[in-house]
Amino acid sequence: MTASAYITGIGRYLPGPSVNNDEIAARLGGVGPGGDRIRERILAANGIRQRHYALDDTGATTELNEELAVKALRAALNDAGLAAEDLGMLACATTQGDLLIPGFASMVHGRLGGGPMQVVTTAGVCAASLAALDSASAKIRLGDHPRAAVVASELSSRWLHRRRFTSAKPSLDAEFLRWMLSDGAGAVVLDFQPHPGRPSLRIDWIRQVSLADQHPVCMRAGLDGPEPLAGRTWQDQADVATAERAGMLAIRQDTRQLTALAEAGLRQFEELVDIGLIDLRHLDHVLCHYSTNAFRDIAFDGIRTRIPGLNTDRWFSNLETCGNTGSASIYIALEEAWRTGRFNPGETVLLAVPESGRFSFAFAHLTVVAPRDPRSPR
Repeated sequence: MTASAYITGIGRYLPGPSVNNDEIAARLGGVGPGGDRIRERILAANGIRQRHYALDDTGATTELNEELAVKALRAALNDAGLAAEDLGMLACATTQGDLLIPGFASMVHGRLGGGPMQVVTTAGVCAASLAALDSASAKIRLGDHPRAAVVASELSSRWLHRRRFTSAKPSLDAEFLRWMLSDGAGAVVLDFQPHPGRPSLRIDWIRQVSLADQHPVCMRAGLDGPEPLAGRTWQDQADVATAERAGMLAIRQDTRQLTALAEAGLRQFEELVDIGLIDLRHLDHVLCHYSTNAFRDIAFDGIRTRIPGLNTDRWFSNLETCGNTGSASIYIALEEAWRTGRFNPGETVLLAVPESGRFSFAFAHLTVVAPRDPRSPR
């Protein structure tokens, strides 16, 4: 019999009070000259109404990224009825940790505790979340560990404050993510068997694909141009201050590529349907991470060509109320769907995560299973 991995606990953490669209500019240090029109355009398109920042009213960081991760992990462990000492592995995903060295997972483990365990850091952008899940679930299926935890955490607000923007003239590629990203963490606990007292989510498969060989860099930081060149990265400058003055440490997004990203993601979805991994007749829930409602509409239009009577109630997102938290978004959405009782035994759930860094896509297929019979052997 093929070994399986099950999600038996889910948690999330969103720092501070929610920040609405009228408060966002003040929290991020204001808007540059001429930037109001760009800000209003971006906020109108993405549909986000509130988000969370680990920043106070003065722009000072209130919590570390590793602290966000640990709070989400403890919530997931509590949800599963376990402690950190029960884990054999910890897989952590983030776009940028608090430190350059050591790795993010080492820092999270140091704060979480729990004794010796295997740690893995998956870095990148949004799809790092499912890369971490893939790593942890594979080790459980192999029998190397009976239980593991996965967390994805982002503290992007430190990159988004006005003091980080040195150019007097705002540009769409620099301002786009400033009004798009926010902070938060989501975590799941994996077990080699279902939970004995309530339903669990069996991980059926995880697929990741990079199209970086076909597309240029889209989301970036650390460059003075669209492509890396020897001697032209932020580490090659005389000092970090020189790199920052040149605008190299601002997170930038080539918005001209985003329609192509949505279309490529749709093709990847259709390929999974064509090879039989996704059965559209029996797909009960779809949780798709996207940065703007405009991408959701592109996906709906494309899928309707395959399912003319598409029921969009199958799709769940909390982008509007929790914001775009990068790699953490998919677990923050999964936690809310789980907590609010959207899933029933026998139903299927698809997690879909496009990543704009250089066009990567990750998918995970889950099945809701009934509680384990407590009389069965462990």
